[in-house]
Amino acid sequence: METRFGSVDVSYSARGVPKYSLELWHDGLKKHRLIRDSSVEIIKRKAELQAADWDQRWCAVQDREKTLSQRVSLKFQQEKQKSIAGERTAEAQRDLEQLKTLLAFTLSVDDRIDWEKLKDITPFPERSPRRVEPPPEPSMPELPREPAQTDAAYTPDISVFDRLMPSRKRTKIESARQAFAADHAAWTRQANDIQAAHSAAVSAHHEAVRLAAREFVQITESWKARKEAHLEQQKSQHAMIDAKRASYLAHTPDVVIEYCDMVLSASKYPNCFPQEFDLDYEPEIKQLIVDYTLPPPGDLPTLKAVKYVASRETVEEQHIADSVASKQYDDALYQVVLRTIHELFEADTANALATVVFNGIVTSIDRGTGKAVTACVLSLRANRTEFVAINLAQVDPRACFKSLKGVGSARLHGLAAVAPIMPMRRDDGRFVSAYEVANTLDTSVNLAAMDWEDFEHLIRELFEKEFASSGGEVKVTQATRDGGVDAVAFDPDPIRGGKIVIQAKRYTNTVGVGAVRDLYGTVLNEGATKGVLVTTSDYGPDSYTFASGKPLVLLNGANLLHMLERHGHKARIDIREARRTAAQ
Repeated sequence: METRFGSVDVSYSARGVPKYSLELWHDGLKKHRLIRDSSVEIIKRKAELQAADWDQRWCAVQDREKTLSQRVSLKFQQEKQKSIAGERTAEAQRDLEQLKTLLAFTLSVDDRIDWEKLKDITPFPERSPRRVEPPPEPSMPELPREPAQTDAAYTPDISVFDRLMPSRKRTKIESARQAFAADHAAWTRQANDIQAAHSAAVSAHHEAVRLAAREFVQITESWKARKEAHLEQQKSQHAMIDAKRASYLAHTPDVVIEYCDMVLSASKYPNCFPQEFDLDYEPEIKQLIVDYTLPPPGDLPTLKAVKYVASRETVEEQHIADSVASKQYDDALYQVVLRTIHELFEADTANALATVVFNGIVTSIDRGTGKAVTACVLSLRANRTEFVAINLAQVDPRACFKSLKGVGSARLHGLAAVAPIMPMRRDDGRFVSAYEVANTLDTSVNLAAMDWEDFEHLIRELFEKEFASSGGEVKVTQATRDGGVDAVAFDPDPIRGGKIVIQAKRYTNTVGVGAVRDLYGTVLNEGATKGVLVTTSDYGPDSYTFASGKPLVLLNGANLLHMLERHGHKARIDIREARRTAAQ
């Protein structure tokens, strides 16, 4: 902001001597000055000096304000950092407290699954159509006045002179008659046009009303159909939920596993817990086996406080001691074991569980080899009658685990492997002996024309190679050609692994969405973690849409050939040739 100058004004004394004046303003300093002198040059010089002084003072004011602003900003930033540090400290304390109360937290929660809450009862979202009242029927416009013979315009003015000359009288009378006839004809045409336009407008109005009524009926019928479909879908979903509940009460193995999965999935844990598990159920003895993935020691929080040091403008983090972190880890794992078994027994309204076996699995990095290793670090088999009699609110988790004859090292954080009390079953009566196919392949072999049983064994062999590095196994089921399970893979990786259902479709046509739906149903019925569908052809858009967001993998012919090449085998897929061969 600079000094503003006015214009030089001049005035004269009584003796005619000129006097000059000049005004100056500085809005920032809120200053004003009027300089007078008999010399214009002196006035200008005084104004320059005054302006320089004001500008210098204004710069000093700005410097002071800038310094003050910086100080305020610095103080604000420091206060902000202190506030953030306080928030992080409070969050860290909450995280540590959560680990101490893992078991206590679930004791105040009803772990039973409310089947009714699983039902979709959302109302139909569309409001019923509303009839729009049609506009009123067009009214008949007022017709212009009909000309009358007696109107003055058509009454001739007969003068005395006209009476003396009959021809002139007749001429005027005829002229008036013709004028009336012409005007009346014009009026008749105008009236007819108005009446015709009105009739057309009324007809158009009636047609518009009819079409609007028909459209309203169509819209209403469409709305009713959508609402009925919505209600029918809900009814179907409710029937499915009721059927599942009945199957659960009847101790159907797959549904018991699904119910227990819902129970454990609904349990709220801190984010550092992966909450992944594999379940198996033995209906003959009412025993559930849980392979539960636990976090490695490094995943549990150790931060206890955050402090902002203003003098160094740094943030310092304070962590709990290693010994405290190790004890915290061990205590958390003992709590998870007891919590999981408690949740399963409490939620078991069908009395389907007499025993629960918990195997705690941890995957961590071996510091000696730098490779990921997976081990069972603790295992417990709990009898329902014995377990429910325990007052979990008062127990020491580690002592309770030991009293129940749990197996685990004295230092769980050391991740020493122990043998599970009862490992998960991997046997299935449907499995048959496998034979090799891949070594017989070359570029002359058309996979699309291969024997369907050989194709299923090829897929088994291919996936066995995929899982070889992780110690997984793949087994082929009995050949039934019924679209069921063609192979089952068991991936021991506790995070990505589990039971994987594989279906092989040696097709020459696009695989429809029905096959993908069947696979999803099989995944649910088998209690698998994932389903894989392999085909020699491809899938339609509906198939990919249905598979989106579900534990399904769709591999087409191109994916299959790529997998074969990755494992050193070559073949080809010629759909047209396969169709010709099949037609012969």
